Amino acid sequence: MAQPAADKTPKQAPSSVDPAEIARFSAMAAEWWDPAGKFRPLHKFNPVRLGYIRDHVCARFGREAHGLRPFEGLRLLDIGCGGGLLAEPMARLGAEVTAADASERNIATARVHAAEQGLAIDYRCTTAEALAEAGESFDVILNMEVIEHVADRDRFLQDCGRMVKPGGLMFVATLNRTLKAHALAIIGAEYILGWLPRGTHDWKKFVTPAEMEAGLTGAGLDIREMSGVSYNPLFDRWSLSRDTDVNYMVVAEKPAR
Repeated sequence: MAQPAADKTPKQAPSSVDPAEIARFSAMAAEWWDPAGKFRPLHKFNPVRLGYIRDHVCARFGREAHGLRPFEGLRLLDIGCGGGLLAEPMARLGAEVTAADASERNIATARVHAAEQGLAIDYRCTTAEALAEAGESFDVILNMEVIEHVADRDRFLQDCGRMVKPGGLMFVATLNRTLKAHALAIIGAEYILGWLPRGTHDWKKFVTPAEMEAGLTGAGLDIREMSGVSYNPLFDRWSLSRDTDVNYMVVAEKPAR
């Protein structure tokens, strides 16, 4: 009896995208630009994120941080861009911005808002692995509040690392997997204060600084700085701190050839 022909169809590697996470954020897409809505924590968090990014990018590329368009001539990727809360200020700083998200609804919301603001941003409904496979490269990659929502953290970091130009930077912001983070970011923010919809975060997907360092090193990047980010309820304000127990940000560089 003849044997069936072997299946020679190329096997696609598992994606780092988590469909459940995409569906969850797609359902909230229309609320991205409501500062009092479900994304209020990101609106409050944005000033400290923007300052951190601006200062490190300007220091690395020799730009004047308080200039009108200090990112002029730099190609920047905002991966997992959501509704464009970071992509738009990056464009205003002068960067050539590509912003990607796996949710079509997020991208549609972001495109409409950018058009209303008169901003030219290359929004794409795609993934990090697809961009990396296409050979894209960037001076700066923003990977902010995304990594705790992906299905395969190490692959995601490797795909992003492939796209950083030699001498370029990648910024990562995430949550530490500590009991303190569980108490504040999940029980407090989601169940008590109602800052975020319940189920927004999965504590098991939070990333310790040691895991982050290992993942970035495996992606060919060197950590330049790691900083905690803390919330002051008295002033309703976020600021940089030495406390990495809950929120923290990392800036990493790909060594120049």
